[in-house]
Amino acid sequence: MPRMGYTILAIIIGFFSVFGIILNTTVIVVTLKHRQLRQPLNFALVNLAVADLGCAMFGGLPTTVTNAMGYFSLGRVGCVLEGFAVAFFGIAGLCSVAIIAVERCLVVCRPVGSVAFQSRHAVAGVVLAWVWSFLWNTPPLFGWGSYELEGVQTSCAPDWYSRNWANVSYIMCYFLLCFALPFSIIIISYTRLLWALRQVSRLKMSEGGSTTRAETQVACMVVVMVMAFLLTWLPYAAFALSVIFDPNLYIDPVIATVPMYLAKSSTVFNPIIYIFMNRQFRERAVPFLLCGRNPWAAEPGESEQDTTVTTIGGSSRVSPSPTPTHG
Repeated sequence: MPRMGYTILAIIIGFFSVFGIILNTTVIVVTLKHRQLRQPLNFALVNLAVADLGCAMFGGLPTTVTNAMGYFSLGRVGCVLEGFAVAFFGIAGLCSVAIIAVERCLVVCRPVGSVAFQSRHAVAGVVLAWVWSFLWNTPPLFGWGSYELEGVQTSCAPDWYSRNWANVSYIMCYFLLCFALPFSIIIISYTRLLWALRQVSRLKMSEGGSTTRAETQVACMVVVMVMAFLLTWLPYAAFALSVIFDPNLYIDPVIATVPMYLAKSSTVFNPIIYIFMNRQFRERAVPFLLCGRNPWAAEPGESEQDTTVTTIGGSSRVSPSPTPTHG
């Protein structure tokens, strides 16, 4: 690739890395400053910010440097460490997205008399995300699979190209358990949530009411979340799977780099979609970033209550709730 190509890639990944660090650091700092945000339902959101911050710092910044230099300058040990860090934080973030979907589904769709969502449930979800990621990203350090240079040879990732049985078996397990499984959980959880919203709409229509703006907003948010997930992760997973199933398939290194950068761009998209579209976080994070100013501040006469969907007495209804919601 021409020298200018590496410079362009350095600018792109540098942009995503810097803004990812700024946005995710803001989420963490604002949460620590405001006690109201330290609620069980927000644990997975903050955990997602921590994972994205780690991915931007230990994956995005080194890749920016190596692209600026035009070659991978960190050596074999640096390749393994960078590949492990990106995969470790990336899969932890991916698992956090799945846990967020499950939490929202449980809160909205849980039956009457079920156990309320508490801190121990939130902590268990956070711990599960990190343990699961660690469990499936350490095998290459011990010989099952490996971390190798990818794309234009300026960053490292799990080896998708080696055809030996040990590597292929690892990649297949990795794909199924670290991508297909979280994706299935996200789809099932949000499908059930949308079904619950549909039941609310039918009930209100039968009572002579109409669907609320909150229901429409939640439905739109679900679509945005799923589409963002597909945009950032599906190309990378499809690329990896194609290489695995067709060892003779040739993909231009420059084209192969695009899915990798899309996956890394999730460090910017995630805080915007899951955090800054969440009113509670936004009303505290925007003034933090803009030195006290908030162009999106609520009007004096606007209600400060969020809206959530609950199930009461076996039938669904929409009611105002002072408790934190996920957007």
